[in-house]
Amino acid sequence: MARALRGEIRWAELAETRGREQTGPRPVLILSHDVFNDRSETAIAMAITSSPQRVGYPLTWQIPDGLLPRPSWVKVSQLRTLSTQRIGRPIAKLDDEQMDELVSALLELVG
Repeated sequence: MARALRGEIRWAELAETRGREQTGPRPVLILSHDVFNDRSETAIAMAITSSPQRVGYPLTWQIPDGLLPRPSWVKVSQLRTLSTQRIGRPIAKLDDEQMDELVSALLELVG
């Protein structure tokens, strides 16, 4: 697996889940910093869904148009630490401003 970089959207295998957790092969957004990912051989990621979300729902962040083939949302409340062995190829990458917006959404959730 190539380095998982902060801000990348990559395919990942989210198996062995419970309840309302996102499961199966799906895109995730890499949240953790590159050094953490390299040293720990894990990455903190957020699941992505293409299921339409309620407007203004604070637990999701809409991915800007054009980055993915379909309208998609980051499930801000669905943080997971993944082994880099679960993480596949890159699909897209958020820029610094977009990452700042996403982190703000996360801070809104955790206070």
